[in-house]
Amino acid sequence: MLKQGHTNPLNIVVIVAALGYFVDIYDLILFSIVRIPSLRAMGIAPEMLKDAGVYLLNMQMIGMLIGGIVWGILGDKKGRLSTLFLTILLYSLANIANGFVQTLNQYAVLRLIAGFGLAGELGIGITLVSEVMTTETRAWGTSIVSGIGIVGAALAYFVAQWGWQQAYWVGGLLGLLLLALRVYIHESGMFDKVKESGAKRGDFFSLFKSKKKFIKYISSIFVGIPVWFTIGILVTFSKEFGEALHIASPIDPGKSIMIHYFGAALGSIVTGVISQLLKSRKKALWIAISCLSLLCVWYFSASGYSATLFYFILFLLGLAQGYWAVFITVASEQFGTNIRSTATTTVPNFVRGATVPMLMWWKYLTSSIGILQASMIVGVVVIVLAVIAVFFLEESYGKDLDYLETD
Repeated sequence: MLKQGHTNPLNIVVIVAALGYFVDIYDLILFSIVRIPSLRAMGIAPEMLKDAGVYLLNMQMIGMLIGGIVWGILGDKKGRLSTLFLTILLYSLANIANGFVQTLNQYAVLRLIAGFGLAGELGIGITLVSEVMTTETRAWGTSIVSGIGIVGAALAYFVAQWGWQQAYWVGGLLGLLLLALRVYIHESGMFDKVKESGAKRGDFFSLFKSKKKFIKYISSIFVGIPVWFTIGILVTFSKEFGEALHIASPIDPGKSIMIHYFGAALGSIVTGVISQLLKSRKKALWIAISCLSLLCVWYFSASGYSATLFYFILFLLGLAQGYWAVFITVASEQFGTNIRSTATTTVPNFVRGATVPMLMWWKYLTSSIGILQASMIVGVVVIVLAVIAVFFLEESYGKDLDYLETD
């Protein structure tokens, strides 16, 4: 049910937020799927495909990192809904233009702009859903958003079969259709209340002024990094891992992503159910991260496996990293209404942005000790940090979010 002061039906808010995340994931994953065919079409030499892919992924993540800060602050200062309109409009136009690129540098600039535009979708959408749902049912709403949204990866895989340019154009069109749907939802009542109060809103730096807030904020980020270690390295470069592990037949990165995200869609619901049944966000996070670590061990031990079994491991990795929905919910629940959009939008984008130094470190280690050993080292570090970070988060199940943060 909706909290008092809200007029738009809950199902509309959840559906529109879910479709926003659907478009978000479609675009994020589309590049990984069309990475090789699009770069080949531009004449990139085979030996340069990996480095060009890392460069473009980094540009996209840098855009999301910057955009996360900008849109998060605007979400608290100007409103959740108006900011969502701007994010999807910018993304849609950039993606349509992306289908016309001719050079690597053009590709990089548009990946940066599209990443910047997309950066606000998930965080502000989750903020809006969290603020209109009851304290007991928030995880259900955010799990639905994540579960539906993640299926965007599957659509990206199938649309990419038409051609990489057409896939980008479809992404832009989906964004414009979503923009039209948003006329049916209204602003968060909690935001309207804090706006009338005159309290300072969207102060990004306030997250660093208080030791308590800073620890919660940085811990929220560390909790999510293993998800992008899995997506950004293990899944995106599954073709290269397949070769290193001597998998019986070649691995298709696009198929890897589709299968992995089917697992993630299911995992987002499973982890949400676990957090509801245990009445604990932290226990659900620990369970998911523990499962992810065990599956990483299996992944690195898959030498000589069949392609089918390797794809199955990727599916299970998706199931484990489906804690992304609960992770975003926790980030939203850690902070007051006047900086909630800022925190909830910047946290996942700092996680995605962390892919840049993580890939750089991974690439450096790979050149000296090989892809498998390098990935094991990076994986151990990010997973251990995530497990520790959960200790420093507040247990937020059933927490009332109608409050303000003060210095």
